[in-house]
Amino acid sequence: MDSLIAAAARALVAGDALGALKHVALREDPPALALRGIAMAQLGEHPRARELLRRAARGFGAHEELARARCVVAEAEVALAMRDLRGSPRTLAAAAATLEARADRSNALQARLIAVRRLLLLGRLDEAASALARLDARFLPPSLLAVAELAAAEVALRSLRTAPAQAALGGPPARPPVGRGNRARGDRGRRSLRRRTARVRRRQRAARVRGPAGRR
Repeated sequence: MDSLIAAAARALVAGDALGALKHVALREDPPALALRGIAMAQLGEHPRARELLRRAARGFGAHEELARARCVVAEAEVALAMRDLRGSPRTLAAAAATLEARADRSNALQARLIAVRRLLLLGRLDEAASALARLDARFLPPSLLAVAELAAAEVALRSLRTAPAQAALGGPPARPPVGRGNRARGDRGRRSLRRRTARVRRRQRAARVRGPAGRR
């Protein structure tokens, strides 16, 4: 890895997308294209990000399976942000398998969580719950753990199981700390859960008051 690629990667880890682009904006080699794509995704430029990540994946050679798989996962994350659910889940599953085989556990787990979130957007709750149950949370870093807990809360909420949803959002007190963004998403999820739970309970009370004769 050359010094500019390394510097761009460090900037992206720190959330400095513009800083990363300063190092690789004019480069067209696959590693630079991948980093440019991730930077554009961080900036919210999703169509451009997807284009760059696809070019990067095509540019990596046959002996660079790990790099290609990482591009596939990054592109799947971008597609999810765009609510584009047309892609084949097999491609993402194959990338996850490659990452697991190459001991890149963090990116493999991220790929699995993207698949879960895609199932949730498609309304396939049972499949999402099953996929979540197969994840080994012991190996999830704090950022991905927060995503997994939010996904579990959504599965429980949409299945009208509010107690498990609240447990998933609250979590045990010994959880490792998460970043501000994930903590904020957790807070928003808890507020949303309380609002939705209240609406469900109001509808249930109203139905009991009306009784069978009042229902259409």
